[in-house]
Amino acid sequence: MELKVQQDALNLEAEILVVGLSRHPENTKGWSEFSERFNGKLEEWTKQDLSFDLNASTTYPTLTGSVPRVLFIGLNDRKKLTEEDVRTAFGQVGKELLKKKIKHAAVYLDSFQNDSISAEDAAYLAAEGIGMGTYRFDDYKTSSNEADVHLESLALLTQEDADEVQASAFIGQVFGESVNEARTLVNMPGNLLTATALADYAQELGETYGFETDILGKAELEELGMGAILAVNQGSVEEPRLIVLKYKATDSFDKPLALVGKGITFDTGGYSLKPKDGIVGMKGDMGGAAAVLGAMKIIGELQPEKNVVAVIASTDNMVSGNAFKPDDVITSLSGKTIEILNTDAEGRLVLADSVTYAKQMGATHIIDVATLTGGVIVALGNDKTGALTNDEGFFETFMEAALETGEFVWRLPLTERDKKRIRKSDVADLNNSPGRDGHMIFGGGFVGEFAENTPWIHLDIAGTSHAASPHDLGPQGGTGAMVRTLAMMVEKMAEEQ
Repeated sequence: MELKVQQDALNLEAEILVVGLSRHPENTKGWSEFSERFNGKLEEWTKQDLSFDLNASTTYPTLTGSVPRVLFIGLNDRKKLTEEDVRTAFGQVGKELLKKKIKHAAVYLDSFQNDSISAEDAAYLAAEGIGMGTYRFDDYKTSSNEADVHLESLALLTQEDADEVQASAFIGQVFGESVNEARTLVNMPGNLLTATALADYAQELGETYGFETDILGKAELEELGMGAILAVNQGSVEEPRLIVLKYKATDSFDKPLALVGKGITFDTGGYSLKPKDGIVGMKGDMGGAAAVLGAMKIIGELQPEKNVVAVIASTDNMVSGNAFKPDDVITSLSGKTIEILNTDAEGRLVLADSVTYAKQMGATHIIDVATLTGGVIVALGNDKTGALTNDEGFFETFMEAALETGEFVWRLPLTERDKKRIRKSDVADLNNSPGRDGHMIFGGGFVGEFAENTPWIHLDIAGTSHAASPHDLGPQGGTGAMVRTLAMMVEKMAEEQ
């Protein structure tokens, strides 16, 4: 999508102009000049037909000028608008533009501003929100003859500094497009997005942005002693991959932040087999890997001053004569032994070896992200990401990033009693499934046993990685959860550094 800033409203050319409609619209900067497009009818329409309700949309024809239609989006009281209100409004706009098959649109930026939301803020939110709102997964149907129409250009109409507005819009566009790429990965079926295919995608990403890239296959994992990843892979005909991407902001690559993602491309549950209702949708069990790769795309585009290493363990979890079983004891890369009580608790196993590997790469801070447990959905619902941490300051910075992106994160406790239950085994150092109660805490806490004293945050996106129905910022399917917050966290750490 081409972004351009335009200060001359008279020569604006677009198929549709997007206008934020708030109560007392006459107070909007430039409103009187704008209303001339409607030959005096706009005041009548705002009193009778147009809705000020948040995200309510109405399309009207303009009666003069080169833009034939205006899409009004309700903002309610503009003085009380938050950035999240504006972001979701633009998400709704994106959906309307997609439905109307618009190729060239424009946004009247002044109508989305208030004392706390500048033109630069509005530009960022417009590019990000519209970008996510116009997302559509290109499916595999062969019967459709419908023309493929995408939004090709977005003009931002404002009197503010064009360069500043353009720069902010570009960042918003990068964030939106990266979320959409993560969504597509989550939406792909497991027979097409294998561990090898995911590694190939990461390899291309590395080549695009100059990341140092290592893709480790089964033989290398065996040589290193990554027994936890290999155990999960035992039942599969597809080889596992450990994907490593290094973003070097400094020549020495010191003190990198590690982003660790769970990349289970399909999860049957293994011998702890999922029921038929639970197994459908398990192509999305690599949502953590998708979030990390989406964040790395943003990092590659924006080049923050912070070293980052991405580590993703990818395999499927299948059933066969070779598959690992309950009661097995395996040895992880760290040397810690694990008693397997549940083969469907496989995500924490691949994360264990990945976190250990990240520490060996010199990571001084670790964030792991995974579609780990159904327990987080029971505890928090489908719209909240659950978190655990061992470092208050690190988590405080992370929450600042989450608040900026509008992604809801809620921290759960991890107590010494919880840790004792994870360590309770007659035959090994740890067990991988202490019980159904507190499931999210035990799943994340297990990973924390491998982070040890390294500042660490665990994010369980089992509820937020997939949407069962259309939502404010996109359609049903993969959401790209945590892509923006992970990238924003890197920016925050760069600023602190």
